[in-house]
Amino acid sequence: MNANPFSLWVYLSQTPLLWLTVTLVVYAIADAASLATHRHALMNPVLHSIWILGVFLYLTGTSYTVYFSGAQFVHFLLGPATVALAVPLYESRKLVMSAIVPMLMALMVGSLTAIVSVILLSEAAALPREVVLSLAPKSVTAGVAMGISEMLGANPAITAVSTALTGIMGAIVVTPAMNALGITDFRARGFAAGLASHGIGTARAFQVNEVAGAFAGIAMGLNALVTSLLVPIAVTLLVK
Repeated sequence: MNANPFSLWVYLSQTPLLWLTVTLVVYAIADAASLATHRHALMNPVLHSIWILGVFLYLTGTSYTVYFSGAQFVHFLLGPATVALAVPLYESRKLVMSAIVPMLMALMVGSLTAIVSVILLSEAAALPREVVLSLAPKSVTAGVAMGISEMLGANPAITAVSTALTGIMGAIVVTPAMNALGITDFRARGFAAGLASHGIGTARAFQVNEVAGAFAGIAMGLNALVTSLLVPIAVTLLVK
């Protein structure tokens, strides 16, 4: 027998299945905690999974490259999961068509606000041009945001981090904010969540109400299209 007590860990840490298992177990624990608190906004499972995994990787000295070699299967499932949003959308098609005009108006206003506000605030803070460009598409789903970032010659890594933070922050504040504003229409609540905080906000909307989740999915998809068209224009006009 090998006398080194860490030999088993060294072997397992190089096995991709380990990191997939760790990811799923951590998320299951975080989701159970969220459920136990009746889906309290501050117990968002994505938020707590991130910091728990981060601490675990730091303590074990594991690089992100090694971790992702196993966890990439979860990343792969993001595509099918996004496509699966079409199911509740189809089931809510009558509600969608009844609100198509205000939805499109909210889409344009929300998309422009997200883009213009972050550019102007970044410029006011005198952030480097690369950072400003990287932050511009932060309110769309990560795959689209990183594609826009690459097209602008920005840093996709910064875009990925800002996109994740935007989604988490949106998922945390959307329910308290809507309650404080007295907005009870789940169509509006869901659409706002998907528009401002993409996939993570959409997941939160589904936890609250199925109709809200369906409208959040619509907003997420439409905002990805509109943002990909508006960001280059906004960058040309507003970024020095």
